[in-house]
Amino acid sequence: MIEALAVSPIAIHVPYRIKRFDGAMRLLPFLSLFALLISVTDSVAGIFNPQTDTLENGLQVVVVPNHRAPVVTHMVWYRVGRADEPPGKGGLSHLLEHLMFKGTENYAPNEMSQIVARNGGRENAFTSYDYTAYYQTVASDRLGLMMAMEADRMGGLTLSAPIIEPERQVVLEERRQRVGNRPSAQLHEAASPAFYINHPYGQPIIGWEQEIESITLQDIMSHYERWYCPANAILIVAGDVTMDDVLPLAEKHYGPKACTAPPPERVRPPSPVLEAERRIILRDANAGQTRWSRTYPAPSFATGEVIRTHALSVLDELLSGGATSRLYRSLVMEKSLATSVSSHYDGDSLDRTGFALSAQLNRGTDPDRLEAAFQEQISKLLNDGVTDEEVARAKQRMLDSAIYARESLRTAAHMFGVALTTGQTIEDVESWPKRIAEVTRQDVEEAAQAVFDQPGHVTAILLDMEE
Repeated sequence: MIEALAVSPIAIHVPYRIKRFDGAMRLLPFLSLFALLISVTDSVAGIFNPQTDTLENGLQVVVVPNHRAPVVTHMVWYRVGRADEPPGKGGLSHLLEHLMFKGTENYAPNEMSQIVARNGGRENAFTSYDYTAYYQTVASDRLGLMMAMEADRMGGLTLSAPIIEPERQVVLEERRQRVGNRPSAQLHEAASPAFYINHPYGQPIIGWEQEIESITLQDIMSHYERWYCPANAILIVAGDVTMDDVLPLAEKHYGPKACTAPPPERVRPPSPVLEAERRIILRDANAGQTRWSRTYPAPSFATGEVIRTHALSVLDELLSGGATSRLYRSLVMEKSLATSVSSHYDGDSLDRTGFALSAQLNRGTDPDRLEAAFQEQISKLLNDGVTDEEVARAKQRMLDSAIYARESLRTAAHMFGVALTTGQTIEDVESWPKRIAEVTRQDVEEAAQAVFDQPGHVTAILLDMEE
């Protein structure tokens, strides 16, 4: 599975964080800034209170206790994704993800999946630019069985050409379904390299068709042996367990595994600074509703100042977090230019990211008019700033989301997995509420100036053939 990264079907990808919950949460009454700070101290600070340890072979173990039900989510994350692939081998990480279910010396192809199902569990895997992850959700008394299988395919994968070829065709068909028949996906693939110049974030995670076809058995096994070892992995278990339960199992099943060489340094080519506007327009008879997006360069949590990146998160929520947000109120409710609008900033990437604005236009709306309305809102933001009340409301909605995040086993495991594979720490996740609460109006205004007051950005527009 390809990790969902796009803020909209046409916006340039910005890496993923579970941070916003729709529906009733956004309608919660506004609380004072004082109450907000109290909530951080008393109920949110330390969102998950995880426990962590490291095995002698370098495998980091993270446990997030949650005793609401006798269930666990067991995840193994590898610090490797699309951005770590050799040139000309795009889609290698994603193809390997598929092949990880095709057996070891101890398990026949797909046998692990059958065992998970027989034990009442669910499983899946996903690939992103910066990581690849595998998980199962099962009853807590089946955790040892899940570890035994997952550890077996960490270093024990067996592949051959007859196994690879059918799965290659599955991936090629997946690409045709995701991209070949979807104009919005085609525009995304055209706009991404215009934004991420000379950087692998501009290439599709699934790979180009010609590259997928060229990947050999040797390419796959070299990639596997290079990256899939305990010192390059993170084991995360969330649910009805403690470290006392998990660590002995981890030492038993994962402890004997070892890296044949130290994990390689993750070196990516730097992306040049965007010095000018770039515009990508796709006209297609199957476009349907006209869509517009613009993406500005922005720092990630790993590459930027902490206060600046968290201020961008608050700005994102302020601009499009609900029906009373600036963009929705102006472009959807007052001017009726669009059926939906959004902003999106997500700092969870190893390298620099983007801040995106996007909209689906009402039928008959001129894209130039919508673009002018967006620009009017940006100019107002830069010239007049924001209010203390806007900032406080945005922060409160974000802190409420942290409370909701506690309810989900996979959300907890996912947040730590993403953070630990993109240059962040457990403390970065746990201190997120405190850092959000510390963001001031001035911080948000300075962050807005840094992102929106720069000449380089990429605009992508999807039009019907007749427009």
